[in-house]
Amino acid sequence: MLSQLREMIWADWIWFPEGHGWDDLKDHDGKVFPKTQDLWATIPIAIGFLVLRRIFEQTVALPMASLLGVKDKQRLCAAPNPTLEAHFCSTSKHPTQSSVENLSKQTGCSVRQVQRWFRRRRNQDRPSKLKKFQEACWRFTFYLVAFFAGLAVLVDKPWFYDVKLIWENFPQMPLLPSQYWYYVIELGFYFSLLFSVASDVKRKDFKEQIIHHIATISLISFSWLVNYIRAGTLIMLVHDASDYLMESAKMFNYAGWKRTCNFIFTAFAAAFIITRLIILPFWIIHTTAVYPLSLYRPFLGFYFFNGLMVVLQILHVFWAALILRMVVKFLPGNDIVEDERSDKEETESDDEDESHMHKEKSKNGHVQNGHTVLNNNHSKMD
Repeated sequence: MLSQLREMIWADWIWFPEGHGWDDLKDHDGKVFPKTQDLWATIPIAIGFLVLRRIFEQTVALPMASLLGVKDKQRLCAAPNPTLEAHFCSTSKHPTQSSVENLSKQTGCSVRQVQRWFRRRRNQDRPSKLKKFQEACWRFTFYLVAFFAGLAVLVDKPWFYDVKLIWENFPQMPLLPSQYWYYVIELGFYFSLLFSVASDVKRKDFKEQIIHHIATISLISFSWLVNYIRAGTLIMLVHDASDYLMESAKMFNYAGWKRTCNFIFTAFAAAFIITRLIILPFWIIHTTAVYPLSLYRPFLGFYFFNGLMVVLQILHVFWAALILRMVVKFLPGNDIVEDERSDKEETESDDEDESHMHKEKSKNGHVQNGHTVLNNNHSKMD
């Protein structure tokens, strides 16, 4: 039963165009082809990356943070309060006004004190600026090395200049040692990102990041199995081309180097749009999704691979929108770039703002569904 199921899953007609199959990927005449068991090497590589990252963050990123002047603000800790802690952990980290008033009665604290406690408690859970810098420094280093290593692997290959050649002699394209190491190292790194997602800095696009990691791992793994390696190396290079710029912009942002951050972020935005919204869809995806139709009849593996490419492209459009929002924010006023995906630390003035807003609501009228009823005599714009 299991053998029949295995034969159905790995049937040639599912993964290869008509006339080709797994027999084409058997080593012969000194030529080596990718094998499924090769992917197991990525797990110890991923674990190695996790260990190397801890060492790097302490021995390289930490001194660099000190050199660039990265400093954490001293945070005031919330005083121990079982009632407020229970509400924070089990109900909501952002209590409504009515909840704040109820908690005020239960604890004997003023509304202002309850608001301040929740603000301080939320700040306790936010990652420090130093932690963010260490993470950005690690990713910057990997993406920078990976990009130039990828260039070294591809610069002398004909399909780097003529993308259609990724299909030449498919699937009987021998595996080169440089391609092997490029693949397993990139895949191992993405596995390490997936393994460390629980401890990494959580951002507003957390779910999108998880989808991206899973889609990327699936795409790299599948392209290895069916020898789409030429296309896979081009895709990895395009992704690494802009990532190191984003991470370096974050580093200078955390260090407070305003002009340097803005300059690098502008370069990143341009590189991201060119590589992810122009080169990837109009050159690479066109060559993997449209051009093959003139060579082969569509098959299931063809749809699966290009389906993953579409998922990645949708995420690229989503992130491009965030990037453009940040560019629009800092260009007119020349302010420092803020990562749209990060939560901002709340300040001491937030309580005063909340109290002021609450008083304004009382002055201006009744509150309906959490919103103040506006006086029609007020002008729309000052």
